[in-house]
Amino acid sequence: MKTLFNAAQARFVLLFVASITFGACHKDLSLQGDDHGQHSGSGHTSVHVFLTDDPSLTFSNVFIDIQKVEIKAEDNDEIEHEHNNQGEVDDNDHHGSTSGGWVTLDIRPGVYDILHFRNGLDTLLAAGEFASANELRKVRITLGSNNSVVFNGQTSPLFIKSNENIIVIKLDDDFAGAGSLDQFDFSLDFDAGRSIRLHGDKFELDAQIKPFRKEKAGSIEGRVLPADAQAVVMAVNGTDTATAKPEREGEFKIVGLKEGTYSVIYHATANNYKDTVVQNVFVEKNDDAHVATVTLQK
Repeated sequence: MKTLFNAAQARFVLLFVASITFGACHKDLSLQGDDHGQHSGSGHTSVHVFLTDDPSLTFSNVFIDIQKVEIKAEDNDEIEHEHNNQGEVDDNDHHGSTSGGWVTLDIRPGVYDILHFRNGLDTLLAAGEFASANELRKVRITLGSNNSVVFNGQTSPLFIKSNENIIVIKLDDDFAGAGSLDQFDFSLDFDAGRSIRLHGDKFELDAQIKPFRKEKAGSIEGRVLPADAQAVVMAVNGTDTATAKPEREGEFKIVGLKEGTYSVIYHATANNYKDTVVQNVFVEKNDDAHVATVTLQK
């Protein structure tokens, strides 16, 4: 173990890193369907999209107005067309075009306080189905205008630049073969810390969202004491950094991590406690890496 960070580095951490999650998943059962399994031959795959948060270390609440969620499920011809016309297709997607395999999912439109879904908590955001012969390629979220943040006890509007209320998220190879299952679930990790910027006297939203499948990702969980250190926990692997804001008893869980070896950094933000790092924490797919309780010292 060793002490990390000078004052400037600590300010950088508080401004730019995100966080993650602890606890049991919260799922709205009224939207859920069958369990996972090999495809039954019905010709369609049901899909469930969960929302979780990589929380902000600055704001008490982040209210996001979600009005529409779509998935792009392309057949072979659509995949080839997108490959040959990448720039044009991407531009159309960001402007809300409904061509090229877009499927609208069922949601409850409205305002979500995304900071509720941290430390392992999530909520079922959207559900629907797509043709099993197609490949999942993208997710598209349309935001409304009722977005805001709570900072130092005061509520402020959260502004979105013109034409940036439509968020397109590309899906990687972990999402290949979704149509072979009766039900395909995945999560969207909304990075509140990196998504909100102070521009002049206004808070602006530039949504940063990471998709992941729990079956293809791992997690790190543990506990940090004492509470009055007000620690922030970071998992670092090369240039990838994920951050957790522990619960009142110090428990934390960082989810959606790629397989690999991480350094877990415990950064005290109050009362002159020293920072600590635990090296060589190995994360495997679809598994929780447990770190022993860390007690920070002055």
